[in-house]
Amino acid sequence: MTITAIREKLQDYIKTADDKKIIAIFTLVENDIQKEVEWWGNKEFVEELNERVDNCINGIEKGYTIDEINAEIENRKYVSE
Repeated sequence: MTITAIREKLQDYIKTADDKKIIAIFTLVENDIQKEVEWWGNKEFVEELNERVDNCINGIEKGYTIDEINAEIENRKYVSE
């Protein structure tokens, strides 16, 4: 089973699981979730984000609008189904 298929199965399961199971799942991954959310504490990551933003503003790298990103996501959804 691919990682994508596993992610989809987990998302479907979480949508319908009872409260007790949701709490159990959250307890298992709570520490990982907390670490991922605190990205602003990672100095190197923040510096890289700032550099990328500067590069987009200065025309060094191509940026994408939210509409372009959403359109690409929609296109990929139909390709992968």
